[in-house]
Amino acid sequence: MSPSLPRRLSLRALGAGLALVGAGVGPGAAANPPGAQRRPWPAGLPTPPLALPAWEAPAWKLADARGQVVVLNFWASWCEPCRAEMPSLALLAQRHAADRLQVVTVNFRETDAAIRRFLTHTPLDLPILRDVDGDAARAWRVSLFPTTVVVGRQGRPVFTVLGELDWTSAIARSWIAPLL
Repeated sequence: MSPSLPRRLSLRALGAGLALVGAGVGPGAAANPPGAQRRPWPAGLPTPPLALPAWEAPAWKLADARGQVVVLNFWASWCEPCRAEMPSLALLAQRHAADRLQVVTVNFRETDAAIRRFLTHTPLDLPILRDVDGDAARAWRVSLFPTTVVVGRQGRPVFTVLGELDWTSAIARSWIAPLL
């Protein structure tokens, strides 16, 4: 056996291990579970303003939520992963209401009829903000759905989660707990 063969096998094994970690398997899996990717909010990027009309409720402003942890979930009813994670977002809000955590959903460019149809199939007890022109999603750098931005008590985004996440999972709890 050539002396470089064990090294090649080690590098191949290392590469396979890194691929598994990236897929949410292995020692680094806590960083990004399958289906979701956590990214820190860029240090130099300012917090975009957010003031939107709400579905069958008064308008909502992020500035008014200062002092709370805010979980902003950008979604659309045509997005299956968005629909799948909604129950866990509602449960997150219920479990941490006393901790001053607020979950707010931001619907992307859908009509009243589309939101009403969604709510008949998936009753939801979370605020639904209306991003009717998509400007809020662009300002918050949302390019896929669902995207969730977690904002700390000082009103500054801390991290973004791209893709579907079970917000009741141990990984999600480990991400949220330090902010509470």
